[in-house]
Amino acid sequence: MLRDMAFAYFLGAGGLMDGWAIAFKIPNLARRLFGEGAAASSLIPVYSEQLHRDPRKAKDLAMSVVTAVFVLLATVTLLAEALIWLYYHFVATHDGTRLKLMLTGVMLPYMVLICVVAILGGILNTHRHFAIPAAAPTVLNVFLIAALCVAGWVLGLAPRTQVIVVSAAVVLAGLVQLGMQLPPLRRHGIYLRPAWDVRSEPFRRVLLLMGPMILGLTATQISTLINDFTALWLSGSAEKGEFFTLLGHVVKYPLWEGAVSHLFYAQRLYQLPLGLFGISLATAIFPEMSVDAAKRDFDSLRRTISWGMRCTIFVALPATVGLLLIGRPIVAVILERGEFTRTDTIRTAATLSFYVLGLAGYFAQQILTRAFYSLQESSVPARTAVIAVGVSLVLNLVLVWPLGSGGLAAATAICSYVQVAMLARALRRRLGRGVLDGVGRALRDTALATLCMAAAVGGVQYLLGEASRLLALVVAVFVGAALFAIVARVLRIEMLSLFLGRRRLGRA
Repeated sequence: MLRDMAFAYFLGAGGLMDGWAIAFKIPNLARRLFGEGAAASSLIPVYSEQLHRDPRKAKDLAMSVVTAVFVLLATVTLLAEALIWLYYHFVATHDGTRLKLMLTGVMLPYMVLICVVAILGGILNTHRHFAIPAAAPTVLNVFLIAALCVAGWVLGLAPRTQVIVVSAAVVLAGLVQLGMQLPPLRRHGIYLRPAWDVRSEPFRRVLLLMGPMILGLTATQISTLINDFTALWLSGSAEKGEFFTLLGHVVKYPLWEGAVSHLFYAQRLYQLPLGLFGISLATAIFPEMSVDAAKRDFDSLRRTISWGMRCTIFVALPATVGLLLIGRPIVAVILERGEFTRTDTIRTAATLSFYVLGLAGYFAQQILTRAFYSLQESSVPARTAVIAVGVSLVLNLVLVWPLGSGGLAAATAICSYVQVAMLARALRRRLGRGVLDGVGRALRDTALATLCMAAAVGGVQYLLGEASRLLALVVAVFVGAALFAIVARVLRIEMLSLFLGRRRLGRA
């Protein structure tokens, strides 16, 4: 949140921020695809099995996967840098395009670093070590905040130069993130070294799982990237003009420069509950599911999946309603200062309201896809992801015209539920109806607690409407959260025990 406040203050929501957001999204998507997404998730089930059978071979497998991913992404990075250089010097004509190419070229090496960091974090998670992998993103944020403050306040650099400095800070942060993983790995007897045991049966299994997982775990991330590029291509600007030509017809751009930035800020705000609870929950129970699957203990696996889905509802439903009610005050309090204007607040909040409609879907995606991966079955998540991304692409082009950037967000939300419906149906066929046991009751009870919370938040907003935005927001959040917890306690919603630390994760 502090990082995004710094970006909003120094860069606002214009062309420079659009360029940085697009350029950073590319290595960040690679992290989701090859790091914490495909490589880590395909490695954990096989690595868990090998730890039970032969710990030495398990370590060889882990280093072979790290080496293979490093070689692959380093090669891709070198080729991409060459193509960017050629396009920059011989093809690009618009200044905005050249800036985006420059920033992408600066940040591309981070793709290699962060993917290795994510895989090493997955290995540590398998050994039940979560602290250092969870702290790694904080390092990136600290570097970005420091770079913005030093470049803007201490050195007084122009905004265009500031954004280049911040891009270089991303790569430096990647090196530090990598170094953080090494001490805890050594404590578990794992040393970062080149290995190339690519002909082993476990490595082949990881490879076979990895391909489909690239799509299966990252449908939402791919959809948000499609959103960004759609917004980029369909945004007018002083440099591009208000219209473009399509098949001989003059068409007015449905968006304007800054739309990518509004998507960026809205994505960060809806991803706050997703990152704190959704992905954290899925990360924590994935090793548990992998062990259950390795032991063929399907009763325990069904209970763990059911528990994860009930936790999803318990967090996602109130988060959705809460962000719909106070989304605009949140955007204003957090971001509206410096270069970030009131108009930017209105547009970001409108985009956020559509993104949060898919929160339950984003949460459930993380649980259900990992359930299949714990079974070492990656084809179903891949097929469902292809369909969901295709639906998102079509909806993008349909909804952007009437709803602007909100239409792109709505397409992502709908896409998440399309994939969840297909995954849940396939998982019930594979494991039986028990995977959704108790979900109906959890939905009923959580909806009642959420309704009480919404009434409280609405009442606070009405009573404190003329007070300061910060005071009204703090009181609304505190009263709403407190009432939700009280009603959940009265209704004896079991998921509350998890968040109070009174029950073990995955054991309902």
